[in-house]
Amino acid sequence: MDPRRLRELLDSVAAGAVSADEAAERLAELPFADLGFAKLDSHRELRSGHPEAVYAASKDPADLEAVCRRVLETHGRVLVTRVAPEAAERLAAALPGTAYNPRGRLLTAGDPHELPEGEAGRVAVLAAGTSDLAVAEEAAACLEWFGHPVERLWDVGVAGLHRLLGNLPAVRKADAVVAVAGMDGALPTVIAGLVRAPVVAVPTSVGYGAAFGGLAALLTMLNACAPGIGVVNIDNGYGAAVLASRIARRHRRPGA
Repeated sequence: MDPRRLRELLDSVAAGAVSADEAAERLAELPFADLGFAKLDSHRELRSGHPEAVYAASKDPADLEAVCRRVLETHGRVLVTRVAPEAAERLAAALPGTAYNPRGRLLTAGDPHELPEGEAGRVAVLAAGTSDLAVAEEAAACLEWFGHPVERLWDVGVAGLHRLLGNLPAVRKADAVVAVAGMDGALPTVIAGLVRAPVVAVPTSVGYGAAFGGLAALLTMLNACAPGIGVVNIDNGYGAAVLASRIARRHRRPGA
């Protein structure tokens, strides 16, 4: 459940506008909702700050629609990743207020996150080449959905280092950096040696035979000689966005 919705429910109970029985019924599905074929983690946003996203690839269309509908009902919003155009068309017809990002293969419905004032750190998302844009856009669009201002910097790979250096002022303003690269995967190492912000490195499955579907880039990033880099799995733009969000979000601590 969205923490904001939970707070509103508790305030309504305290004010007498909602009965205890009605509130208990609304909370009955915490911490998970059992759909038979799926168990939705409806408590995740309360624990971690990010609700459960729906991974669309390989799901039965009817199952996908049912999962998305329930997440939307529970949280007031849903984020669906790796959505093919046909699946997006079906979900758009079934759910209110959807938006589809074809490059990032993302579908959203409902209200995006609104982080408290002062908590939404800025994130720069860099793509080494235009072949990396699908993964980079997945990360950038997810970060915007999470409530962060995002600086997109495309085609700034190390094959033309001047392109990256010309954008350094924008990168240095970021609280976290997501660097997306295939081929040799060297971009995150270069970035980490030039900025103070932590770098989330995303290898992509872009490259010729010896790239081994992104394995070469992954190993390069894991062996980076510059410290301050965290590496996520190959093509995992969503995972990079969540990690960068948790780094960039300036949480207000009790008593601070």
